[in-house]
Amino acid sequence: MLPYLRNVGPDGEQRRLALSHRGFSPDGLENSMAAFSAAVELGFGYLEIDIRTTSDGVVMVFHDELLDRVCDAVGPLADRTLEDLGSVLIQGVEPIPTLEQVLTRWPAMKLNIDIKDDASVEPFVELVERLGAHERVLVASFSDRRRLRVLKLLTRPVASSAGRVWSASLWLLSPLGQTRRLARLARVHCLQVPVRHAGVVVVTERFVRRCRKAGLPLHVWTINDAESMDRLLSLGGGVDGLVSDRADRLATAMQRSGQWPQGS
Repeated sequence: MLPYLRNVGPDGEQRRLALSHRGFSPDGLENSMAAFSAAVELGFGYLEIDIRTTSDGVVMVFHDELLDRVCDAVGPLADRTLEDLGSVLIQGVEPIPTLEQVLTRWPAMKLNIDIKDDASVEPFVELVERLGAHERVLVASFSDRRRLRVLKLLTRPVASSAGRVWSASLWLLSPLGQTRRLARLARVHCLQVPVRHAGVVVVTERFVRRCRKAGLPLHVWTINDAESMDRLLSLGGGVDGLVSDRADRLATAMQRSGQWPQGS
């Protein structure tokens, strides 16, 4: 098991991963230092975040291509320099953080990082290499091509989850008993999927058991109601991780299942 996925509790046992999705902010301050601080205060050791890169090559923690939805500015983030973004605020309140700020502010925090654009590949690799953050990051992307390019450039192993193509392949071919072999081929260390996709139930009891038999951790996103959290933590022996916007509810669900506090 790669260090990123190792989550040993005080009892010495591996615990399910609880990932706070873009931090925790019911007020809409997603991917902000305030949202991350709120998750930390709740006891989270894992954050799910997104990155994009400025025109001058600085990796920022931000989800959308455009600033419009969550900021007091418009247009692509990629068209701005770091200096330009200094005057842009999330919901008119919080600045957009750099990835380096997050990595250095919480040196024990593990980050599930969704790499949103090709421009982020090389700056992200440079930052991970410079900070020696290999054991603290999981490389994720809907693009398997982008994800694999990052893994190729890094000089040390890092955890990675499958993109769209490999996620679909692992799900479709799981009844054939080839999950472990395919995961190794795809350089996949965990699978992160929604409960449903395009009207199809992805996370079934059989699929959970197949992933468990193959030794492939299964994380489910984005689960925000307590009933679903409890069900997934017991389904087929339980999924290995949950991603949620409602970090408060997820912390409580983990406590109910004996998976809290998180380990290291």
